[in-house]
Amino acid sequence: MKRKTLTQFLIEQQREHAALPAEVRLLIEVVARACKAIGHAVGKGALGGVLGSLESENVQGEVQKKLDVLSNEILIEANEWGGHLAAMASEEMETIHRIPNRYPKGEYLLLFDPLDGSSNIDVNVSIGTIFSVLRAPRDSAERDLTEQDFLQPGSQQVAAGYAVYGPQTSLVLTVGSGVFGFTLDREMGSWVLTHEHIRIPEDTREFAINMSNMRHWAPPVRRYIDECLAGTTGPRGKDFNMRWIASMVADVHRVLTRGGIFMYPWDAREPSKPGKLRLMYEANPMSMLVEQAGGAATDGTRRILDIQPTALHQRVGVVLGSRNEVELVTRYHRE
Repeated sequence: MKRKTLTQFLIEQQREHAALPAEVRLLIEVVARACKAIGHAVGKGALGGVLGSLESENVQGEVQKKLDVLSNEILIEANEWGGHLAAMASEEMETIHRIPNRYPKGEYLLLFDPLDGSSNIDVNVSIGTIFSVLRAPRDSAERDLTEQDFLQPGSQQVAAGYAVYGPQTSLVLTVGSGVFGFTLDREMGSWVLTHEHIRIPEDTREFAINMSNMRHWAPPVRRYIDECLAGTTGPRGKDFNMRWIASMVADVHRVLTRGGIFMYPWDAREPSKPGKLRLMYEANPMSMLVEQAGGAATDGTRRILDIQPTALHQRVGVVLGSRNEVELVTRYHRE
């Protein structure tokens, strides 16, 4: 059987399904190449001198790891000259990155979390890159873009995906016609299609949440987890397993691969913040992937893809994965 590369897959999506414009195809290929470079740096680890932290903080006040900054630079340098983008935004940068005047400007916006799961970098646990593509406003060629141009609900995304740097390097992608998984052939240097039309089972016996925050949870979250923990003798009538990698990209990859529910809800530690994860760089792209795979994604009460962003680094509660479980948690919040 002939192996299908990412390039061939994208051209087929463009030709046969009219699922994406040529500019988006080329943009995704550039992002995928950048992910290869990041994966190479991650793979070298201590040998490449890229482990450990810097003395700087990102816009969220989190200490930056060397690999966070390197990954951010790789993505910007790879994407700013190709002519596909009008501007970029990153979890690691305070404001947007406009395409320099010496390069042609395109019709799209790219948002990314260059290295998700930073706390796992130094302990050799799976981490990844998350990205999202939006259309730039029609008049963007005539003016400088602003942060406001990026504040589009997740339902407006043209494409979304992530790379996970683990035992295999994987790329999972949607252009609005289902979810597809690619594996990096390290000898050939190419992304090969290995998982077609990924679907999340509607039911599951697996949940992922940070149990150490239990005392801070809202009552609906505690109710749901208590019922899971009660097992076969409880109201759910079945035993559940818990998983928690503390790297959203790795936890969501498991959900897409075999089902489950991933939760990073609001809690009372910082009650003024609606959640920990970022709407634009993490929740929106992952919600698009999960919905395209037949799952559901809410903030506890609302569909995440319907939320109108008000700030570039806005945070949000996240409940996503197997549809029936997500709907149950959401019903508990509404009750």
